[in-house]
Amino acid sequence: MSPYTEIPVVAVVVAAGTGSRLGAPVPKALVDLEGVPLARRAVDALIDGGVSALVVTIPAGFEAEFDAALEGVAAPVRCVPGGATRQDSVALGLAALQSPPDSVVLVHDAARALVPPAVVRAVADAVAGGAEAAIPVVPVVDSIRRVDDDTSVVVNRARLRAVQTPQGARLQALRDAHTAVAQQGVEVTDDATVCEFAGMAVTLVAGHRDALKITEPTDLILAGAILQHRKES
Repeated sequence: MSPYTEIPVVAVVVAAGTGSRLGAPVPKALVDLEGVPLARRAVDALIDGGVSALVVTIPAGFEAEFDAALEGVAAPVRCVPGGATRQDSVALGLAALQSPPDSVVLVHDAARALVPPAVVRAVADAVAGGAEAAIPVVPVVDSIRRVDDDTSVVVNRARLRAVQTPQGARLQALRDAHTAVAQQGVEVTDDATVCEFAGMAVTLVAGHRDALKITEPTDLILAGAILQHRKES
């Protein structure tokens, strides 16, 4: 159990992607994984990790489908249309949250549907315990080369980490950071970068291989194997 149970933990789940690389006829977050939509698995994992209320940013026109997918979840959840970019969608989700400004907010990709609740709690506890921002990371296991024109050089992977979600901060601080980034016209790929742009320090916590980002058909196969392993454990 978290030592910070008195601090509200809320979340924005980014689920507005099209899922074109999955080749699915529906948005990625509505794709089934072993009979359950990715968005539902992600929301359930966040709730199991201590999140008490959520906003899910979704593609316009799919309100009924997401309402059906999220029916009966164990915490209040609200779906709002996302924006043209992930950055826009997160800002819209943050604006839609109805929670005190000092709440811990987690921003999570629905595509990381199998994030362990322990990772969710670790990120939330880091922020509740004083971190300005916190993100889960895992060591890079592949050899990496940096390409420069027609040459390349090996990068020391021992100093590299792959970044996952959820990524956390205090609600008002993250809202302000997103506003600053938007006003400066800066494009970012995740909320850790937003926080750093605003001068916030980013704390790293241990992520988990189960929290892979489901992007291509082979990722669904791997995710299915992870679920089977969980059932057998």
